[in-house]
Amino acid sequence: MPLSRLNRRLCSWALASVLLGSAGQAMAQGEPPSEPPADWGPVSASMVEIDYPHPVDYMPVTHFGQDGLKAYMDVAPTGAANGQTVMLFHGMNFAGIGFAPTIDALSAAGFRVVVPDRIGYGRSSKLDIPYNLHIFASDARKLLDHLGIAQTAIVGHSMGGMLAARFAMTYPDITTHVVFVNQIGMSDQRQGRPWRDIEEAAQSVRENTSYRSILANHMRYYNTEIKPEYLEFVRYQYGQTLISDWPLLARIRAWQQAILYFDPVVYDWQHIDTKALVLGGADDRLTNDFAGQARMVAETLQNAELNLYPGIGHNPHFEYPEQYHADLIAFLRSDPDEPASTDW
Repeated sequence: MPLSRLNRRLCSWALASVLLGSAGQAMAQGEPPSEPPADWGPVSASMVEIDYPHPVDYMPVTHFGQDGLKAYMDVAPTGAANGQTVMLFHGMNFAGIGFAPTIDALSAAGFRVVVPDRIGYGRSSKLDIPYNLHIFASDARKLLDHLGIAQTAIVGHSMGGMLAARFAMTYPDITTHVVFVNQIGMSDQRQGRPWRDIEEAAQSVRENTSYRSILANHMRYYNTEIKPEYLEFVRYQYGQTLISDWPLLARIRAWQQAILYFDPVVYDWQHIDTKALVLGGADDRLTNDFAGQARMVAETLQNAELNLYPGIGHNPHFEYPEQYHADLIAFLRSDPDEPASTDW
């Protein structure tokens, strides 16, 4: 690793240690703190005080008559450039900042890496609109046009896996490879729960979101050692419950959660012929029988591989990074016109 990059990494780790404070001390003793550390303060809706791993730029967007800015990182290769681009789609409880280790691994392998924060997340504008996957896919397509990128591979994690499906189905000529990493939304949830009005859902988010609920949700992502740096994402979410914009953010979150109900992707997979990889932790606790459902997704896709890691949970890029990134890079380097391996 070049010295400047190493220095930046060391500064980032040092900053994380300072920010975690008493949380880091508690984690050193093996358990996350049961209450929010005293030095955890508010985090703005735009997250401008949070250091991203790479410079952030913005693209203007308009939805339902509301103007906003879409934040993104555009990271050049640090290794020998291979001419390929990868766009990363983040999950519900993360933003582009959550892809830091993957950005570094892909960049070192020669890829250009584009990492947007979806509207409503991270540093992007927080618009109070009825969110859906087509909005997110269209914004991603516009960003590629904005950057002059004709084709890209797509990697989607968690809810980003749902977006990856919608993007690959909608824009097959742009998508060279598509990777679904511990995707959620693997069934049509309208069959198992009633519809809730958005106002009722937003009130529930406002009233029931707490440090402990956020922490519990994030701890479900991991099946091995819980590392102190994982708490940074808890800090971001909790900090936003302390600001005056929290009612707006809660309403936006309710809109985003509703995507699982009114915009399922289970009917998209059969129409995707792009070379695909279903990848991730086999023991994901967010989804009942995740391994079985992941196999079903791979079987439904027209041209897919399946690679799951026993004992690993929802965030393999944190929990099992070396093998995960090696397998991801090997797939993205494969010829998109060659059939996917069926040796699974």
